[in-house]
Amino acid sequence: MKSPNILQIQKYSIHDGEGIRTTIFFKGCPLQCAWCHNPESLSYQRELLFDKSRCKGCGDCVEQCPERAIQVVGTVAETDVHRCTQCETCEDHCIYENREIVGKSLEIDQLIEVVEKDRIFYDSSHGGVTLSGGEVMTQPMEYILEFVKRLKRRGYHIAVDTCGYAPLENYQEIAPYVDIFLYDVKLIDRKKHLQYTRKENQLILDNLRWLSDFGANLNIRIPVIEPVNSDTQSMEAIAEFLQKQIHVTQVNLLPYHNTGSGKYERLNKNYQGETYKAPSNEHMAQIKNIFEEKGLKPTYIGG
Repeated sequence: MKSPNILQIQKYSIHDGEGIRTTIFFKGCPLQCAWCHNPESLSYQRELLFDKSRCKGCGDCVEQCPERAIQVVGTVAETDVHRCTQCETCEDHCIYENREIVGKSLEIDQLIEVVEKDRIFYDSSHGGVTLSGGEVMTQPMEYILEFVKRLKRRGYHIAVDTCGYAPLENYQEIAPYVDIFLYDVKLIDRKKHLQYTRKENQLILDNLRWLSDFGANLNIRIPVIEPVNSDTQSMEAIAEFLQKQIHVTQVNLLPYHNTGSGKYERLNKNYQGETYKAPSNEHMAQIKNIFEEKGLKPTYIGG
């Protein structure tokens, strides 16, 4: 059974479903959202995070690298990503703790063991386990399904945080074991969705319709980004689609933030979101009103 790369396991999370939760972030996403605040989650492969400004050029990592993938150029230890095998040797030997390999493979038994340690917190707060990303629904589904089934047999509340861009059969297989889907909806306009995420949204909307017809518990989460989708026309289009076609449990409007922009440089990537910003509090209240007027209640700002 192929194992996915896990980006992070976040304990005591209170923003990824009800109660206190353990959120497991799987590495790799089919969308390339221009505003993504977790760029290290986009690739399905392990990656090196490295801050050039903190490098002292001491050369310890050069001497230790078994692949000879690192060399000091000026005062910075540059890594040839084509030769690097993410063996973690440089991470272990950087005295400035400036090199981090992100992405780790765990067997299902190991992952269950991590979850079980905090069961007392789930039971006391009506919490559970959230599978997130990246995009969990595009990971090796044999692994994901087995993990979810074993969680369910233990009585855990299960949430799946998804962008919706994955094969329909993946949702059909997992839906009977999931208590709630945290489902992202960014835009209804197909061309704008393609422009900002590099993928069209037909599959996303079709999968959402199927989950609604199936009777899934659906928490719709909408990132609100100026000028991407914060205009009245875009928000009314989303609200109307949800009102007419989807059985919604809850809507969360998530104002844009750029807290992850600094990670792009550490990945040697360019951040495309410099011109984006969060709408004002007044504007967010107006958007909230659009959804409530369509009968989409409760609708929250944040969450």
